[in-house]
Amino acid sequence: MPAVRPRGAVDGDSPDEALAEALRSGPFHLALRTAVRRRGLALHRIQHRLAEQGLRVSVTSLSYWQRGERVPARSESVQVVRALEHILGIVPGALVRLLEPAHGGAAGGSRGARRYQELIGPATAVLRLLEQLDCPTEDRLHTVSQYEQVRVGRRRELWQREIQQFVRAHRGNVDRYVSIYEGDLGCDVTRVRIDPLDNCRLGRVRSDPAAALLAAELVFDRPLALGETQPFRYRITDGTGGECTEYVRGFRYPVSHYLLQVSFAPPALPVRCYRFTRRASDAPRRRVVQLPLNGYHSTHLAEQELGPGIVGLGWEWD
Repeated sequence: MPAVRPRGAVDGDSPDEALAEALRSGPFHLALRTAVRRRGLALHRIQHRLAEQGLRVSVTSLSYWQRGERVPARSESVQVVRALEHILGIVPGALVRLLEPAHGGAAGGSRGARRYQELIGPATAVLRLLEQLDCPTEDRLHTVSQYEQVRVGRRRELWQREIQQFVRAHRGNVDRYVSIYEGDLGCDVTRVRIDPLDNCRLGRVRSDPAAALLAAELVFDRPLALGETQPFRYRITDGTGGECTEYVRGFRYPVSHYLLQVSFAPPALPVRCYRFTRRASDAPRRRVVQLPLNGYHSTHLAEQELGPGIVGLGWEWD
């Protein structure tokens, strides 16, 4: 994908802008936390105001809700959410809407998930690969945190990436994670190598050479129960594609922490690097912020409390 000249550094969103974005795209816990911070109320003060309206909820429950560890599900809990909208100065219905099945809330059980089609267009090839692995929607796990180290080679090609991931099961009896890899123009996915490094083994691998796509199972040692977590690490080695100008990661679910570091092999060093987001793969870049290239020939981005969508690093060659 051709590089786009960044617009330069931009200031962070204002509290009102951050809240508007969170209420628009969710998930519920991020919108609630953003609203609480914007209002500047401690949780015990919110609990007191709810009690004045005859609504009983513990500070612990409020804390769980805004961290995404629990979702209001009972009818009385939804009444509390409606009262929270008034206390926090939110348009009536804005928080409750995020609990509806279409937004992956309590009824849907997917905590603000977005479909593959929403992230990468029609996604026909991706869905076909997932169907071959018996997981057409892959909605059993979500990423809690992730660290990726990407290495760009001397020919400006995407050579290698190493992923350290921490996932939680939101459905029981899940024993694997499916990784999707899309190569750059000219990539030969039949030569791409996948190495499990920690707490996983390589399962089935399916590829679509025409689309430069590969789907691989990373299998755990045992099935996870609902709510259980699993750290694991693996490496993908490519080096078959052409000149690389960006690296992106799509998240279907909210993620608490994401760190991406891209290293470049001299003498092939970029003249400019920047961070950006996208709503979908075919959408324009948003929130473009220029980043420095350090003395170790690398740059990075660090994100917290990311909602579903795409985040990435881009760079320009001389």
